Amino acid sequence: MKKHIASVWIGLLLCAVKPALAQTVLTVSAYPAVDEIIKNALPEWQKKHPNVQVKVVGREYADHHTAMTTALAASSGLPDVMTIEYGYLGRFSQSGGLENLAAEPYRADLNADKFVAFAWQQGQFGSQEQTAVPTDIGPGAMFYRQDILQKSQVEPKQLSGRWEDLIAAGQQIKARTGVYLVAHARDIKDIVIRSGLTAGEGIYYNQQGQSVVGTSPRFKRAFELAKQVRQGGLDAKVNAWSNEWGESLKRGNVAVQMMGAWLGGHLQNWLAPESAGKWRSTRLPEGLATSWGGTFYAIPKKAGNKALAWDLVQHLTLNKTQQQLALQKFNAFPALKEAQSGAYFDQAVEYLGGQKARAEWRETAQKITPTKVFRNDPIAEEIVNAELDLVLTKGKAIDQALADAHRLIQRRAQR
Repeated sequence: MKKHIASVWIGLLLCAVKPALAQTVLTVSAYPAVDEIIKNALPEWQKKHPNVQVKVVGREYADHHTAMTTALAASSGLPDVMTIEYGYLGRFSQSGGLENLAAEPYRADLNADKFVAFAWQQGQFGSQEQTAVPTDIGPGAMFYRQDILQKSQVEPKQLSGRWEDLIAAGQQIKARTGVYLVAHARDIKDIVIRSGLTAGEGIYYNQQGQSVVGTSPRFKRAFELAKQVRQGGLDAKVNAWSNEWGESLKRGNVAVQMMGAWLGGHLQNWLAPESAGKWRSTRLPEGLATSWGGTFYAIPKKAGNKALAWDLVQHLTLNKTQQQLALQKFNAFPALKEAQSGAYFDQAVEYLGGQKARAEWRETAQKITPTKVFRNDPIAEEIVNAELDLVLTKGKAIDQALADAHRLIQRRAQR
């Protein structure tokens, strides 16, 4: 009798174990806060796929892209769905390790018109391949501390006029409150080099893949303005995403931070939640409409569950409800045009003092010129930043710094 009972229990256990063993595991690699957006979207998606276990591997931003770079190079350890930030698109797209989503059976190109044009084109490699699909975008915006401006008697319109007006406002802010205008003079450079871009051009390269750092006037102006900020003592000399940077935003040591519209969500949720009502958003100086970051999904060629991976990518990018939930919960501005409508865009943002900022961000997104990404964009950025640091800290002549950067970038591009 005991043996019979034992065999029955063993049989039941085996029956219970079989479904678990048969369950498909889908792996998604992401960085904050995209990993949370994906997790929030899974319950709805898994209604269609109850036997699929989705494992979301979340790493810090730099660690994630380093891990994906290594995995693509080794063609091993790759997820089924890979999250890519805009700055790494060129490198990953040209690695040869990602599926062409414009080809069968995906045919992502049939949905191209549903996305904002500049983001869709950023996910392209050449004229025939779509290696990544956009999910959120970063319309450029300027976040500022309204309380600090009031103490300094500076009007918000002074911030979004000419760059020289912004610097003059920074001088007034520093003189009357002791608060720095920006976290780092590099912040000014990062925005100015994105001005005046033409369709099909990159930030650092022309359409033929040749460096424009030494010839484009936007780089010289960017360096000159950054130098003015540093010489005026208007920057706190702290790098973005460092602990010191977070503390500066939290404590109100910095009056202005220019980034993508998604920064509003970061300020609200983890950078400076206790500063609710003190921050505002406005346009970038000189009416500049530019993209700052953005998130894309790709499927590696070595992925083990491509059909399920594509189904999940479509849910994350083409589902209007999901895109709007990501905006409402995480301030991830939707790349899907259909999701950029509705009453939510006209609602006041409590964290921003009741400001209706989303409509302004949408207007900026509609004006952004489609630009191209290149494999060596991250390297070019490092070289330009290194030369700017020499200008700011060692007094290197701007013309020489740009000429040296141009030469180094061109040399790397020819390899």
